[in-house]
Amino acid sequence: MLYADFLVELERARLTVRGFAQLIGMNPNSITNYAGRGEVPQHIAIIAVLVSEMTARGVGYVDAIAKVAPGRQPRGRPRGQFGSDRQSAFDLAPLAPRGAEAADGD
Repeated sequence: MLYADFLVELERARLTVRGFAQLIGMNPNSITNYAGRGEVPQHIAIIAVLVSEMTARGVGYVDAIAKVAPGRQPRGRPRGQFGSDRQSAFDLAPLAPRGAEAADGD
């Protein structure tokens, strides 16, 4: 589906790109990135068409979608955290020189 046709379907469903992205658990930027390609993937297009048809017929879609897409967690680190987890501190007490144990036993 062409991106322009996708936007028409969203308009019929009375949704913004941001609202549609939140509905299906995607980042709004991911949806708008399809504008550069000129086309929307088929699975996204199918959802948009179904939602617009349901809206046109007065059928609620929010509860139906919530059954299959319950608040998906975003990938990656939580906001404000960069890099990996900090290592725990190691006890780096000075080691006894080699052979010191043998000298003590004599």
